[in-house]
Amino acid sequence: MKKQDKILPLTILGAAISIITGIVTAYILIFTKETVDNLPVGAGVVPEDAMMTLHVSTNSTQWQKLQQFGTSESKIAFQKFLGQLRDRLLTTYGYNYQRDIQPWVGKEVAIAFLRKSTLEPTKLNTPNSSPTPPAQQATMVVLPIADPIAAQQILDKPPSPKEGKLVKRTYRGIEITETEEVPNQNISVAALGEKFLVVTNSPKAINQAIDIHKGDQSLEKAPGYTAAMERLKNSAAFAQVYVNVPVAAAYTSSKSITPISEENLKQLEDNQGVATTVSIVPEGIYLKAISWLKPNSKKKFTIENNATEMLSRVPGNAFMIISGSNLRRMWSDYVKGAAANPVAPINPEAFRKTVKTLTDMNLDQEFINWMAGEYSLSLLPIPKDKEQLEKFSAGFVFMVKASDRLAAEESLKKLDEAMKKKEFEVGEAFARGKPVIKWTSPFGGFTVIRGWLNGNVVFFTLGGSVENQILSAPTNSMAKSAVLQETLPLEQESFNGNFFIDISRTFNPKNLSLPQLPANQKVWVDGMESIGLTSIVLNSYTTNYNVFVKLKKQKS
Repeated sequence: MKKQDKILPLTILGAAISIITGIVTAYILIFTKETVDNLPVGAGVVPEDAMMTLHVSTNSTQWQKLQQFGTSESKIAFQKFLGQLRDRLLTTYGYNYQRDIQPWVGKEVAIAFLRKSTLEPTKLNTPNSSPTPPAQQATMVVLPIADPIAAQQILDKPPSPKEGKLVKRTYRGIEITETEEVPNQNISVAALGEKFLVVTNSPKAINQAIDIHKGDQSLEKAPGYTAAMERLKNSAAFAQVYVNVPVAAAYTSSKSITPISEENLKQLEDNQGVATTVSIVPEGIYLKAISWLKPNSKKKFTIENNATEMLSRVPGNAFMIISGSNLRRMWSDYVKGAAANPVAPINPEAFRKTVKTLTDMNLDQEFINWMAGEYSLSLLPIPKDKEQLEKFSAGFVFMVKASDRLAAEESLKKLDEAMKKKEFEVGEAFARGKPVIKWTSPFGGFTVIRGWLNGNVVFFTLGGSVENQILSAPTNSMAKSAVLQETLPLEQESFNGNFFIDISRTFNPKNLSLPQLPANQKVWVDGMESIGLTSIVLNSYTTNYNVFVKLKKQKS
């Protein structure tokens, strides 16, 4: 197979990945009245610039519900993770959760992750100074006190640590108990009145918690935080998560082999945060999230909840589907944010150059420019009775509604000519009695089918012959599919974007020959059935995300 024959499918798949990534590129501002009602317990103690916070229920019934899901291997991995967390925060210092914490702790526990660099004075570099070391992380655990008498007993008679010794000091009138001579694991504990017990692995972090208790700014004052939590309020939530986007990105960059430049990090300064509530439901885990920008942001979000038509065009047996309202806008947003995104899968400039090399066409002007309509990318299985005749067990389908039909037709004809120059056989064909254009590799490596559907929708297929499944409106589409309805109940009539993947079928080697996942990832994937996501732009400042993860249940 020629080099260009190998590159073309990668180019198409690269575009697909770009579409997937672009759906979740924007974070928008909330302009609503802020209150302190329904805030997670402990938010009034956590620093305003915390990198990330996690509030987890202490309700044993919730944890028992969680234990019913997954495979034997994923349960063991989860227990190992909990054990490592417990040992890091409790066991090393002589504490036992059931014995020492559970009798007096409140309904939820808060864990905050702070950058140590934000707790210490800035050190100016000189020309001859050594490079600044990567940012370190401090952890703060806030335990609400439901039984002050039982909690005081723990403070009065702390257990002896396995290593080092205990010492006491006073800061702003509050007594702090700390360990010494425990390499990289020293801990500080203080009671803030009769309301909270705070545990940290940084003396400066415990001081900051006390400063906040005495009146300094807390997480409650982070721009948009209380408004976001008001929208997400759920008394039955198992967990709540908040991420300070610019702080977390800076920390991630400092740990990366290829750090993000200061200029690109500044692009994230408009972003404030993403907040999520996690609920345990009978079939798995449901997440409701919201994202927003800082009050002084110049960005605004365009309200385009038009991702509805494509769900009815894709057959309900799809392994995977992603759809959105406006491909041109998604690509524009992705290009703006890719340089500041440490996990962006596609380099926009490199992708543009690849398209130019393969087709001698301009990606933005001759393709993206007329793609300002709804789009989808799906992976469809080949019917079992046809597998013997197929080289592939599945095929990709890309569909987009042309916002300029004449421009689209001109570009597609030019693209056909470019493929002929690459020695592809390009000609007219018929599928379900409808005219299509077929590209065939001279070495039989793969085939591409392109054509038009009613409503100015252009489609491309790659891989197995799946064009027949979309040329006629499917009787059981993804919009009506039981598996999608079960995975992601469609509570709205219109969306900004949708994503669905049937994990059980997609990662089943009998269906698709995908590369083997690393063991530490495979154990979690094996415990899932499917994932669904819907994004909805509520107004020009707010985006909601609804995610459902259907989990496997062990057979009793």
